[in-house]
Amino acid sequence: MKVELQQGLKSHSNNSTLVLFVNQSKGEGAAANKTPHCLSLPSELKKCFADLVTEKVVTGTAGECLFLRNTSCGDFKHILFYSLGQWSHDDHEALRSAGGNLEGALNAHKLNSVVIDLNSLGEGVGASAIQALAEGLCLAAYRFDELMSSKKEAVKEIKVVLAHQLVTKSHKEALNSALILAESVGFSRRLGDMPGNLMTPTILAEETKKACRGTKITVTVWDKARIKKEKLGGLLCVARGSSEEPRLIKLEYKGGKTTHKPIVFVGKGLTFDSGGISIKPSAAMEEMKYDMCGGANVIGAMLAIAKLKLKVNAVAIVPATENMPGPGAIKPGDIIFGRNGKSYEINNTDAEGRLILSDALTLASELKPRFIVDAATLTGAMLVALGNIHTGYFTKDQELKAQIEESAKASGESVWHMPLCDFHTKDMKGTYADLSNLSAGKGAGSATAAAFLEQFVESGIPWAHFDIAGTAWATGSRLSYTSKKGASGVMVRTFVELAKRFE
Repeated sequence: MKVELQQGLKSHSNNSTLVLFVNQSKGEGAAANKTPHCLSLPSELKKCFADLVTEKVVTGTAGECLFLRNTSCGDFKHILFYSLGQWSHDDHEALRSAGGNLEGALNAHKLNSVVIDLNSLGEGVGASAIQALAEGLCLAAYRFDELMSSKKEAVKEIKVVLAHQLVTKSHKEALNSALILAESVGFSRRLGDMPGNLMTPTILAEETKKACRGTKITVTVWDKARIKKEKLGGLLCVARGSSEEPRLIKLEYKGGKTTHKPIVFVGKGLTFDSGGISIKPSAAMEEMKYDMCGGANVIGAMLAIAKLKLKVNAVAIVPATENMPGPGAIKPGDIIFGRNGKSYEINNTDAEGRLILSDALTLASELKPRFIVDAATLTGAMLVALGNIHTGYFTKDQELKAQIEESAKASGESVWHMPLCDFHTKDMKGTYADLSNLSAGKGAGSATAAAFLEQFVESGIPWAHFDIAGTAWATGSRLSYTSKKGASGVMVRTFVELAKRFE
């Protein structure tokens, strides 16, 4: 999809489609609240629109889409009305959702030249609204069909022009940000959607290096020998059951002053998780290719930070491996030592994400950063608690919590602060080692997992853990701009917004 901005309303081909937004009135009384209206409606369409309202073909209900073929309004051959309901100018997520739905409609009607009249939204349409709409359009345009011999029929290229009465520098910058974010999210989604045989730890490292070429990101990859030398016991022990070697991927971007401490993102990179000796049920195990989405998404966030040229120093650390039940696999009861010297009992080999993250969090702490944020598809308990709507996150740092909430609101992603207390820490104490990778109590599986991770973050460093198990894939039932079954790229946009706040 190609998205452009233009000043004024003009068609670009003799087969162009004009998209107009419809709102519902907010006046007093039930009848007024249901009255649809369309601002900047061309004179040729006024009677047609009035008839559509009278006949209740157009009601203004949010998400309503009506396509009129061969209407011939001015320079436009077709008209598409999209209703936003009782939309307000600060509701950017509604525009993001509208962009996703519009992309679907454009493909359904096989339209390849579209002009969206932003003036139909009313006066005061700012840069943030333009960015949200463009994000929705471009995020929804993502397809993962490169492995199919015959691809699903879709319009090869859709040219979308966002027409505004006055195009400013901030509008252009907003569109550019939207395109970069959508591209970065798309990259993260592709990494997650790739099957385990085509996205091994080695391939993940190579794809990361390839994507970072031309940016100011430096990529360092540790192989098995280096991982062993650096005493990353958690990453090594999980990798033992697989014939695929582990990798530790580190991305560094220096956009800020040399005196400024970096911000650090850590992402779980389990390219496939069978559960190991504590093997998972066979049903839906194929979805465990998505166990690397935390790693994929922090890589995507770093790409966006670099391409947006943010004035911040940022680092991402992604421990990558498979978790398989091979002859060398770790066993329940084994005791492992992490990089920081702490020992832990392996009481369930399917609780492996926290093991590889423990080493990455230790490495992150050694950088003495301004904050550490990690993302991981860590626990099924999070899916039970919050479903696929909110991403649960844990932090005890109130300032970081406030920054996260503001960043999530700006990005349009839904997050929910989860509890983390001393009781959860006590539940992770080991019998024969410092810690256990499985809670001694029942319930609160996400919180106890977070409590385990906390033991590998140096005291005094602000830290937040995002459990994306419910939102990393299959969120299309909630969001119009994500795949119905595939990877979502969740938290990429929020992490970029968070980085902006530390410029």
